[in-house]
Amino acid sequence: MNRVYNWLKNNQHCLLCDEPAETALPLCTGCETELPWLGAHCAVCALPLPAAGLVCGACQKQPPAFARVEAPWRYAFPVDTLIARFKHQARWPLGRLLGELLERHLQHAFAEGLARPDCLLPVPLAGRRLRRRGFNQAAMLARWLGEPLQLAVDEELLHRPQDTPAQQQLDAAARRRNLRGAFALADPAAVAGRHVALVDDVLTTGATAEALARLLRAAGATRVDVYCLARTPRPGEH
Repeated sequence: MNRVYNWLKNNQHCLLCDEPAETALPLCTGCETELPWLGAHCAVCALPLPAAGLVCGACQKQPPAFARVEAPWRYAFPVDTLIARFKHQARWPLGRLLGELLERHLQHAFAEGLARPDCLLPVPLAGRRLRRRGFNQAAMLARWLGEPLQLAVDEELLHRPQDTPAQQQLDAAARRRNLRGAFALADPAAVAGRHVALVDDVLTTGATAEALARLLRAAGATRVDVYCLARTPRPGEH
């Protein structure tokens, strides 16, 4: 399906089932209801948990450098497929749809008391990977969030000078080792005294978010949150 969607009109068809959509977004009510909404999760890292309002054992044992993760979904079908098609096949309408739903999630979280950050910082890609893919999906999500949330977006502050191996096939310990020294700040003074939020597509082990949050906190950021589309459950859990 190679449609170009007009996001200002209310004559959309659902990107998942092709049925008419009832709202301005290209998603019908039935498909939206069946998405893998996160539900009960860790109050810090958003790991899916059996009950709400808890902090997972890992965050209790070693609190991360970031304060809170906000994500609407578990990384499960069909959200995992939609993210993969956006990220690896440049299916931008799918990413735009997920980004607008994340924006709605964040609007609700702000209304419920979540502190608003001073700016959004997309997780950077290394130069070679960016050239190969042609775009940074995290930067696109940050742009789609910034305007409706009335938040500044800084795409130049965080850099990834080292082209480290892809994280997907690594376990948690290997991910942490892989990211040592992988990131840099263009202007460390720019985050001093500020509350910032990292934007990414998926949070798996949290190693990338932790490495970036440590870098930002060391430069004087007062708080670092993480906004992403989906959170992976523990291995073996769905």
